[in-house]
Order: sequence, then C-alpha cells, then structure tokens
Amino acid sequence: GGGVFQGWAGGYPEIVKENELFERYYRELGVVPAGEWGAFMAALREPLPATLRITGYRSHAKEILHCLKEKYFKELQDLEVDGQKVEMPQSLSWYPEELAWHTNLSRKILRKSPQLEKFHQFLVSETECGNISRQEAVSMIPPLLLNVNPHHKILDMCAAPGSKTAQLIEMLHADMNDPFPKGFVIANDVDNKRCYLLVHQAKRLNSPCIMVVNHDASSIPNLQIDVDGRKEVLFYDRILCDVPCSGDGTMRKNIDVWKKWTTQNSLQLHGLQLRIATRGVEQLAEGGRMVYSTCSLNPIENEAVIASLLEKSQGALELADVSSELPGLKRMPGMTKWKVMLKDGQWFEEWKDVPSNRQTQIRPTMFPVKDEEKLKAMNLERCLRILPHHQNTGGFFVAVLIKKSPMPWNKRQPKVHQKLPQRTGDTEVTAANADNGSECITEEPTLAENEESKKMQELQNSDTEQSKKEGVCGPPPSKKMKLFGFKEDPFVFLPEDDPLFLPIQKFYALDPSFPKMNLLTRTQEGKKRQLYMVSKELRNVLLNNSEKMKVINTGIKVWSRNSDGEQFGCAFRLAQEGIYTLYPFIHARIINVCIDDVKILLTQENPFLSKFSSETQKKVKDMAMGSIVLKYDPDPEKPDDLQCPIVLCGWQGKTSLRAFVPKNERLHYLRMMGVEVFKAKRKEEESESKTGEEVQHRLAQTEEGMDVEDKEHDLVTKMEAEVGEESSRSPVESSAMEVENKIEDFDQSSKNANSHVNQESKDTDTSNVKD
Repeated sequence: GGGVFQGWAGGYPEIVKENELFERYYRELGVVPAGEWGAFMAALREPLPATLRITGYRSHAKEILHCLKEKYFKELQDLEVDGQKVEMPQSLSWYPEELAWHTNLSRKILRKSPQLEKFHQFLVSETECGNISRQEAVSMIPPLLLNVNPHHKILDMCAAPGSKTAQLIEMLHADMNDPFPKGFVIANDVDNKRCYLLVHQAKRLNSPCIMVVNHDASSIPNLQIDVDGRKEVLFYDRILCDVPCSGDGTMRKNIDVWKKWTTQNSLQLHGLQLRIATRGVEQLAEGGRMVYSTCSLNPIENEAVIASLLEKSQGALELADVSSELPGLKRMPGMTKWKVMLKDGQWFEEWKDVPSNRQTQIRPTMFPVKDEEKLKAMNLERCLRILPHHQNTGGFFVAVLIKKSPMPWNKRQPKVHQKLPQRTGDTEVTAANADNGSECITEEPTLAENEESKKMQELQNSDTEQSKKEGVCGPPPSKKMKLFGFKEDPFVFLPEDDPLFLPIQKFYALDPSFPKMNLLTRTQEGKKRQLYMVSKELRNVLLNNSEKMKVINTGIKVWSRNSDGEQFGCAFRLAQEGIYTLYPFIHARIINVCIDDVKILLTQENPFLSKFSSETQKKVKDMAMGSIVLKYDPDPEKPDDLQCPIVLCGWQGKTSLRAFVPKNERLHYLRMMGVEVFKAKRKEEESESKTGEEVQHRLAQTEEGMDVEDKEHDLVTKMEAEVGEESSRSPVESSAMEVENKIEDFDQSSKNANSHVNQESKDTDTSNVKD
C-alpha cells in the first residue's frame, strides 16, 4: 500500500549519492588535499548554486548590472521562503567587473515561490533575449584564460550548447563602436542537432563574426583563406578545446553520475580527447594560445592528455603559467603522478604491467612520464584543477597551451598553393593512432595518385571557380563528405551589380564605405526574402572553403522584404537583430527620440503620431512612409534616465509610428528604463504576446522565413530543456527530474528566434539528444 511510494520525490526515485568505486579511486590518487576529503564529498552531495553571467556588450551590460543590483537584488533582502531566509546573490570574486553572480536559490524555489516570481520572470526573459546567460561558474573560466582580442581568429572545437562561444563573441566586440571586428569565431560541434542549439545561443548576440559548422573535431578540415591573391592555410590565434568527458565534476547537477560512474568512461574517452587536442594544436598559429578543458577530475582525461601532447610536440608546445590570472579563483596545481584503474578496481602503475588482453582498454599515453627530467620540463603543475568544496562550484580542469613552433610532423608541410590535392580535398595531417602515442607522418602521394588527383582538382577547380564567380557557397558534395542531419541552403553573396541593392542604398543613404560585398542571401533562385551580413574575414572563409566545410549558419539578418515598402521606394525593411551593425552606415531615415517617446514605442502597439513629443512629430512630418531608425541617446545630465544608447527599427505609417522589436527585447529596454513589466499571470502574458505577434505580423507583412524561425525556436527550446551546460560534455543522460525542471524553466511564450535555419529543421525529433 502506502509504502510503495516511500523514498520517491515528485514521482521520481531519490538517487542515493554514494559510489564506493569513485571514493576509492580519488582517495587513492590524492586528488583532494589531506584533511579535506569530508568537505569535498559533502560539497558533491549538495545541489549546485545557480549562477548567471551578464552578457551583451559593455554599456548594455553595465545597465543590466545596475538594474539587478538596485532593483531585483534589493527586493530579495530580508525575504523568507518556506521559513528559510533567502541569501543575497554574491558576485564571483574572480570574474571581471562583477558580471557573474551566484545564488543559493534553487530552480525549484525560483519557480514555485510567488515572492520570487518577478525575479524569475526577469531571469527567463533576459536569458531569452541574450542579456543573461545561466552558465555554470567553472564553465566561464576557459574563455577568460584565452585572453581574446578583437582581431583574433578563434576556433571553438566542441562548442555546443554555446555559453562559452557567447563569451568569446562578447570579447570580440569589446569595442562597441566597431561593428566589424577583424576577428571571428568558428564554432564547431559534431552533433548536427546540437548545432542548432549553438546557433540559437550565438544568434542572441547578433554578431556578423560567428560561423557555426558541423564536423568531427578530431578531423576538422584545414581551411584556406585568400591573402593578397594567394591561398594560405588558416591558422587560429585562439582555440578553445572543451572536449567531451566523463563529467564527474558535474555530479552536483547531473545526479545520475553517482550511480553510473566508473573508470571505464575515462578510459574510453582518453583517445578521443587526445585526438581532438592534437588536431587543435595542429591548427593553432605560432604564438597562439589553446585552452584545453574538461568537467572531469580524472587525470586520465586531463594531465595524461596534456603530458602526451607535450611529449609528442618535442618542445613545440608549452604550458602557460596562469597563476597570476583570475585572482580570487582557488585552484589546485596539476598532478605529476597518477595510476590507471580498471572498472573492476584493478590498478596499474606502468604500461609494462598491463596484460596483453587489457591493452586495448588501457593505452600507453594514459600513464605519467617516467623520465624525471622530461616530467619536470613539462611543468604539469601549471594546469588548474577546480575542486567543488573550495568555492562552492562544480569540478573542472583547465590547461593553457602556447605554440612556440610548428608541430614536428608538420614542419616539412609545404604552402597550401603548392600542395598536391588529395581526394579528401586537403593534405592535412591527422593524428593517426594518436591514442597509442605514435607520431603522425606526412605520406608522399604516388605518381599515379598525383595524375589522378590533378584531374580531380581540375574538375573541382572549374566547379569551384564558377560558383565563386557567382558568390555561391553551397554545401559540400556528398561524394567528398558524408552528409548527415539537415540539408542546408547555400550562402549566396550579392553580386556587385545586383539591382536589388541600389534602391536600398538610396532609401537609407548608405555610406560609401558600406561593405555591400558582405551581403548574402540563402536562395539561389526566386525572390530574395532576407539579406544577411557577415564580416569581410568570414566572407573570405566562406568563399574559399565551401567544398570542404559543412556550414550550419552564419551572418545576421539586416533587411527583410516587405511588399508594402516597394510603393515607398524600398522593398526591404530594417531588421532589429542587425540594426547595431547597420546603424553606423545609415545616414537617412533616422529619428532621434527622447526617453518618453521610447516608452510609448515599446508599450503601445501602433501609437498615433499625436502621442509623441513635438520634436519627434516635426522630424516625422517631412519623412516618407516606410522603415525607419529610432535612436535614443542618453543625457549625462539626467543620471536617473537610461544611460546606454538604444537603436530600434521602426515603421512610419500615415498617422502612426511603431517599433519592430521582439517582445523580450521590448521588455528588456523597459526594465532598463525602470518601467514595471511584471505580469502576475503568465497565461495572460502569453495570450497578450500572441495577439501582439499577430498584429505585428499583419502590419509588417513579414516574410515566409518567420514560420521557419518559429519552428526552429520551438526545436531549440525543447533542446535547451534537455541539455545542461556542463552536462553537454557528459555521456550520462540527465535525470527525468532535471529535464522536467529545464522544460518548465524556459519561457515558451516568445516566438522570436534570431536565426535563419533551413525549413527541414522544423521536422526534427530531438528526443534522443544526449546530455
């Protein structure tokens, strides 16, 4: 009878947070300092505090921080929930400029407490429009240690779900006055479905400098770029190598790890981790920095990978000393001694002790280096291990590598324009048998192969040159690469003489410096519905690698076709997501508005002109109907008013003026201006947003792409529900309880997805996405 349900909470069995093998393994290895074992285990059994990072670009981030501290955090003071006092959120001492915070409020308390509903809605809404990222504290460390500058070319090798990628994009845009930084981020993930989650995360930052690609990180192709008419291999200044791992540092969040943990996970992943890291350093520029990280505490996945990489690099790589970076972050030095254990509890101290029948499971690269001199020269103590009980976080490992010279197996590699083409379309050297420590060698092609490859190259060149002339970057041919997942539309750059552009240029009085060559569409035939924009550097990458790269997404939407507009001189209206990139080049149709006008624009659906200030009415009077820019500049003499500039897309009708701004972005700006936007009943809010969207859809007569984007947003929302931040690196699936929590956590009311995704994405089943 009644006893059946004992020990069940919320309909799910309580997971016992015990694992004898885990304790035996880490005690024996001495990962935790003497006398701290009890505190370490106690911390692992406690739920992880919620952490959030204020994202976005600097002046906006400061306004959000001000709003959080002065309004929402103050309301939490002296608040009690279920008889327990709510602790005030604390900033992470080591994160720059107070832009990261942690709180003891669990998801359950946040969702269920009426007193906290306003704060919860703030978090959900701001997360949706990309101003706040709910990201685990330790996951914020790797991008900070990359030391990114706006001119850096960056590769994120295993990027989904994208929180770290977002950090990298923000760093590129450190100077808000530069709409096109010279650097870019290429974010890669092997899982096609998770690439769309990555797109969703990255798109919230509206950057023209991000490209999402879908490859196996251990064999990601060498890309080429055009440098003064010469083809050269693209080497990256910064690489983030956050590899798949066993995830035992995430036990506080992914409680399934308690019962599923075994040393087998690490033994199986070590080879893959080493291959990915090897591929990373091959593509790193000399003097460049690569950060290797895992959310595991296990030296087999951490120091063993780094030591093996350093050993085969023969001095080409060195570990950077980052002890003075991120002051305030408590860290343990890397280990120099460890042993290998099988899942049955059997230990091995050296490779020679491993019986032949176990030599497929255990590899020589898993053991520490025996030569004391070699070991000392590696400086493994420069690695960082973050233990959960030190600062109430998850467990994590980070190593920062600097490349001093080419990898030994790449030293004789010829320049790319002299390379003999191979059937893979590239002569890159991959880390063959990297998991058993054998060195990679460049094979010389035979004469017969040379002849055959020359013929193939001629055929390929004629195709490629033809498509390059047309500015078309299509998906790679299926013969050259196994395509999986959705079929992507091509990226088609606007031709120099495209008649489409002249009316746009005239209508908005675009500056002569406007880089129109960077405009692209996703259709080769028929009417162009949307215009997207990428930076000059990404255009170079796209045009020179279309045959070897599977690009999922790039560019931000800057204009959308609007059939009403043609009668007013321009068939394309401005798109909000690209307005901050476009604004510096626009010299016409700009209306400067005061803060009261902004409030009217954001709170009323289609306000009459008579509601606006007399200055605004005067400016509008002589302007033709159609798409406009609404600009708010802060007044330093009114410090209580919003102190960051706002640029909004709008539409001027005969008798009205309206803003075309997605719902969550509207709420964001209103909050920043101190307008109360809280609604007690979420259902009421959803129905309002529905009618609001219908009105907006009718008035804007927006393009068919909206339908696709909404479907993609639903797919992404579902995936966000299933995928946690650090659990993305873990093969262990999330518990049903967590999935349920995450589904409830994401506000489904907004249908504004900031990405352009192929129609087929709407049919995707995401039920089997791994955590």
